Amino acid sequence: MLTFPGCMGNKKKQHKRHGKSPAHNRKSITSQAMEFFRENSGKEFNYKQVSARLDVNDPAGRQLVLETLKELAGMDMLKQPSAGKFSIHPKQVASLEGVIDFTKNGAAYVVTEKDGKDIFISEKNTFTALHGDTVEVTLLKKNRGQMEGKVTQIVKRNAEQYVGIVEVSERQTFFVPSNSRIHVDFYIDSKKLNGAENGQKVIVRLLDWPDPNKSPFAEVIDVLGEPGDNNVEMHAILVEFGLPYEFPQEVLDAAQKIDVTISDEEVSKRLDMRGIPTFTIDPDDAKDFDDALSFRKLENGNTEVGIHIADVAHYVQPGSIIDDEAVKRATSVYLVDRVVPMLPEVLSNHVCSLRPDEDKLCMSAVFEMTKDWNIKKSFFGRTVIRSQRRFTYDDAQKVIETGKGDFAEEITSLNQRAAAMRKERMRKGALEFGGVEVKFKLDENGKPIGVYQKVMKEANWLVEEFMLLANKKVAEHIGKPGKGEQAKTYVYRIHDLPDPEKLKTLKDFVGRLGYKLSSTDPEQASRALNALMNQLKDKPEEDIVKLMAIRTMSKAVYSTENIGHYGLAFSHYTHFTSPIRRYPDVMAHRLLMQYKSGGKSAKADDIEKSCKHSSQMEKKATDAERASIKYKQVEFMLDKIGEVFAGTVSGLARWGMYVELEDNKCEGMIPLNSMSDDIYKYDERKHQIVGTKYKEVYEFGDKVKVKVHGADLKQKQLDFRIA
Repeated sequence: MLTFPGCMGNKKKQHKRHGKSPAHNRKSITSQAMEFFRENSGKEFNYKQVSARLDVNDPAGRQLVLETLKELAGMDMLKQPSAGKFSIHPKQVASLEGVIDFTKNGAAYVVTEKDGKDIFISEKNTFTALHGDTVEVTLLKKNRGQMEGKVTQIVKRNAEQYVGIVEVSERQTFFVPSNSRIHVDFYIDSKKLNGAENGQKVIVRLLDWPDPNKSPFAEVIDVLGEPGDNNVEMHAILVEFGLPYEFPQEVLDAAQKIDVTISDEEVSKRLDMRGIPTFTIDPDDAKDFDDALSFRKLENGNTEVGIHIADVAHYVQPGSIIDDEAVKRATSVYLVDRVVPMLPEVLSNHVCSLRPDEDKLCMSAVFEMTKDWNIKKSFFGRTVIRSQRRFTYDDAQKVIETGKGDFAEEITSLNQRAAAMRKERMRKGALEFGGVEVKFKLDENGKPIGVYQKVMKEANWLVEEFMLLANKKVAEHIGKPGKGEQAKTYVYRIHDLPDPEKLKTLKDFVGRLGYKLSSTDPEQASRALNALMNQLKDKPEEDIVKLMAIRTMSKAVYSTENIGHYGLAFSHYTHFTSPIRRYPDVMAHRLLMQYKSGGKSAKADDIEKSCKHSSQMEKKATDAERASIKYKQVEFMLDKIGEVFAGTVSGLARWGMYVELEDNKCEGMIPLNSMSDDIYKYDERKHQIVGTKYKEVYEFGDKVKVKVHGADLKQKQLDFRIA
């Protein structure tokens, strides 16, 4: 005899769910039957089974159930797959679309696009989905308040390629993905190995997956090499996040054929600024200089400041093979040891790079400023420039500190103005978390041999402030038209208000440390956060509170819908200043010139689609950069197993406590079940790890000493123990 949850032998639970025993009327039976079939989508039941589920036990009631089911089938609410059997009609199945996020045990959650809710998917109901795929989900039931569903269709694969290790034996060959959240191994026919040997790291393409109970079929499309080799591992990280590691040959060939001559006719169409003092300021290892500054005093006593940006759009035409590749990539990717550029090197490092003593085509924002630095006139458009000097940040910093050297007057004046603009931004509520950036010293084989901290100084802020000025003013130029004019479609960089619940959590956390966050109102929080940072300056817990504060923030994205940039306190903001490495900047240049020449407003849907893609690719690039840092951290710690380090608690979870080492900023985890002095539990409400017997408490920012217990390069994980 078949039994069903909540019916046979469990009448109390059944009555609790439905209230009092349902009256035997067609209306109540209809609603309860449809709920039952929706919860059991894909399954077939006869009228007796349904009657038992609905707690209808008398003959007349069962007859009414049968008549109701037949009536529902006639209305296409149910279907009859076989005589006497009923199931939910496909039209009545509630389905949602979202991205599937697998856990390491094979179960998953789908985050729906419509309302952002999580739907739990058990391992048996994941169908042929892989981590990150866009899927269609049928809702099954609520289990302890959590919606549960099953995957019914793969809408879009997250990746075309997967990276991992190939395991070749005499009988069969399997591919084991590097990403632990790709929960299945792939079967590879021996004819589709493409020369791969046992144990090598390879890239495969998914061919087919007809049966979710068996392995998917794949083929090797590229052999990366031996695991542990630096190039192999960096390429693997790029593939893992769906990013390219080389250009198609046809794109490289097309780039070599671009006409790079600057004709007199082209110069005549532009504002010629080649005779004005102009220079670049970049990191010492930079190869692409996509922005320059010019500065001169005017006869009327005012000052002219120019922000000049490489005119990538002049060389990369819409619809060209180079443009198509740039659209696909959307951004350059910065790993620990390399840059994977958006444009071929001949463009990014040569043709478009604003190298000294070379005429260059630019898109510029030029401002005439009064003695008190108010903007009197603005120009946005095409120029031709000639940089006279390439400064590193250290070079420019030395000029700022000594007041001596090339372009000393220009750099000193610009720095004074940058400091004033920065102060004004802070006054208006711009956020400033600051902090240091950790960099690795690598040997000739890419192995990390040391760690150092990169600190932002005045020269960095000088460049930053003038790039912000250009981005802001270009966005206002298009987004704030004159009287009688309508704002045209444009690319904005937007940043929404912080989450008030996360602000409250931060307030509670810093309160336990003895600090105060004066407001959790998102509209007022920027000033409160800056005041908090001032309280924390040079304090031991400064870095950990900054990390917590950053986690309260929304993510900045690209959009045609301008809501302003909260973090910068700007009502209008775009990305205009880095077209060599960001495709939205290329779009911003093209739209500016389109409107400058009287063109119609671009179709918002088309631009929004490109904005969304660029935001997605930017996130992938950021995730890949973090993965490369994590890999180098683990690699750096490989020979330090057993050593003891001072660290700070940087994260808490029900499975463990994360600790960041003070000296080198490497982060690892202490599993809670490894803490042998007590049984520890995570208190989610208080954000603490608490011992159940002795009540020892660990929380964010605590100073601890840890021993390095393990370093897993494959998983990019450091395993610590309390010392």
